[in-house]
Amino acid sequence: MVLKNKHILLGITGGIAAYKCAQLVRLFVKEGAVVKVVITKSAEEFVTSKTLSVLSKNEVVSDFFDHNQNWNNHVALAEWADLMVVAPLTANTLAKFATGICDNIVTACFLSARSKVFLAPAMDLDMYQHPTTKQNLKTLVNNGNCIIPAESGELASGLVGEGRMAEPENIIEFIKNEINQNLPLSGKKILVNAGPTHEAIDPVRFIGNRSSGKMGIAIADEFAKMGADVTLVLGPSHQLPSEKSVTIIKIESAEQMFIECQSLFEHVDIAVMSAAVADYKPKTIANTKIKKNDSEFALELVKTTDILETLGKQKKHQLLVGFALETNNIIEYAKEKIKKKNLDFIVANSAAEIGAGFGVDTNKITIIDKHNKLYNFELKRKQEVAKDIVIFAINYLKTNA
Repeated sequence: MVLKNKHILLGITGGIAAYKCAQLVRLFVKEGAVVKVVITKSAEEFVTSKTLSVLSKNEVVSDFFDHNQNWNNHVALAEWADLMVVAPLTANTLAKFATGICDNIVTACFLSARSKVFLAPAMDLDMYQHPTTKQNLKTLVNNGNCIIPAESGELASGLVGEGRMAEPENIIEFIKNEINQNLPLSGKKILVNAGPTHEAIDPVRFIGNRSSGKMGIAIADEFAKMGADVTLVLGPSHQLPSEKSVTIIKIESAEQMFIECQSLFEHVDIAVMSAAVADYKPKTIANTKIKKNDSEFALELVKTTDILETLGKQKKHQLLVGFALETNNIIEYAKEKIKKKNLDFIVANSAAEIGAGFGVDTNKITIIDKHNKLYNFELKRKQEVAKDIVIFAINYLKTNA
C-alpha cells in the first residue's frame, strides 16, 4: 500500500466542501496512513474538530495556541509530515499561499512544509475561472506544489460547472498515482523467492532447513515500497510481507518453487533468488507413515533442480540476483556461483557469524558483482539490509542500462 505508514498532514479551509473531509480522513486511515489535521476557524463551521479527531485518532489543531495557551508548533507539524494535503483549498487560502500570507495554522504549516504538498481547489465556477485564480494556481505549481484538479458538477451557488472539490476517493487515487509515478521502480516487475522448502519423506515427515524467510520477505517489501509490481514465491514460513501490494504464491517443495519461478521469470525485470531451496530430496516418498522398526534407516536422496542455474541459462533482459549463505570460504564460493549461474550480482553472508544467517532479525552481507567487485555492509536489521540490496539493484540497473 503506497500510503501505508505515511505521515499525512491534512489542512482544511473554510469552504462548504470541508464536510467531505471526514470521509477523506477515514480513507487515509483505511490506507494505513497516520493523519493529523490542521483546520481554520471558518472550516469548523462546516465540519467539527471532534469528528476529525475521532476519525484520525489524533488531536485536531485549529490555532497557534490550545485552550491551555500551549503553543502548537506549526514547524514541528510540517516537519512530521511525509506529505501535506490541503482540501478544500478556497480562493482566499489559494491567494494567501501564492503570496506568502501567514495568518492561520494552515497557512503557517504550508509555508513550513518541506514535503510534497497536494492542493484540492474548491470554489464557485466564476471564481475558479477567474484569471487571478488561474495565475495563483500557476504560481503554486511553479513552486513545486501539486494541484488536484477540481471536478465538474453542481456547485453551492446552484450553478453547474467546474469548481467542485475532487471527491475523497479521487483525491486518494490522485495522490497514490502521483507517488507511484515518482518511485524509481514504478512499472517494473519483480520476482523474489524466500523461505525454506520442505521435501516430503512420508505424509508426516520432511527434509527442511532453518530458513525463516525474513530476509527475502523484507526484500519483497522494499521493492514494493519503491513502486514495483512484486511477486513473492514463498516456502513454508510463518512470516508474511507487510506491503499488501505484494502478490504471494505459497509453495512447499523445491519442485513447486522451480515451477513457479520458471513460469514467472520471462515476464519480470528483476529476479532475486533468496530462498533456501533444498539441494536434495528423497528419491521416493512413502505413501504411509514410516514405522520405527529398525535401529538404522537409510534414506536415498536425489538432486533437486537448481532454480538459479536454470534461470541463469534462460536469462535475456532480466537482472538476476543470487544469494550465497556459507559457513566457510564465503567470497570464493560466491564468486564461483556468479560465473556458474550467470548472475549479475550475488549477496553473500555467513551462517557462522553471530547476528547473521537463519532465524535472526539481523544480517551482515557482502555484495559481489559479475566483475568480482566487492561491496561490504555492516551488521544491520534485515529491513535495512533489504534496503541496501534494493538500492544496489536500482543503481545497477541505471549504470548497466
